[in-house]
Amino acid sequence: MNKNFQIDSTDKKILEILTKNAREPYLEVARECGVTGAAIHQRVQKLFDAGLVGGSQFILNPKGLGYHTCAYIGIQVNLTSPTTHETVFQKIKQIPEVVECHHISGRYSLFVKVFTKNNEHLKKLIIEKIQMIKEVTGTETLVSLEEGFTRQVPIIEGDIMNY
Repeated sequence: MNKNFQIDSTDKKILEILTKNAREPYLEVARECGVTGAAIHQRVQKLFDAGLVGGSQFILNPKGLGYHTCAYIGIQVNLTSPTTHETVFQKIKQIPEVVECHHISGRYSLFVKVFTKNNEHLKKLIIEKIQMIKEVTGTETLVSLEEGFTRQVPIIEGDIMNY
């Protein structure tokens, strides 16, 4: 990974196009950027190599698959042992309805995003899967009424990878 990779205006344009539609043909991207298809291939590979791009994926529509309830759950963990947090994390990772898990500071140890078929399914998930983990001492659930928007981080020309 190249930690000092800087993006220029062409890289920025490539990222803007491909984050809107990862299936956009490279020749079309090249046309919009005013460069050759080979240049797009090379630049995209450099973006991957620099760690700026992590892959592409199909985005499933949860509602189309029957998952009508989205919720966020803060999970409190009894941290009596240094391995307790990792134990709970590994158990949470095995629950298919959990689509995101964040290690956080503050009142909770973990914050997860879940999709369930309905509220009854959500209740069952909380009681029978999450709260049954013996190291979990409490949960707080926030039900999403509607997703307002989701987006990628902003792409600013001259950004440098520093982590």
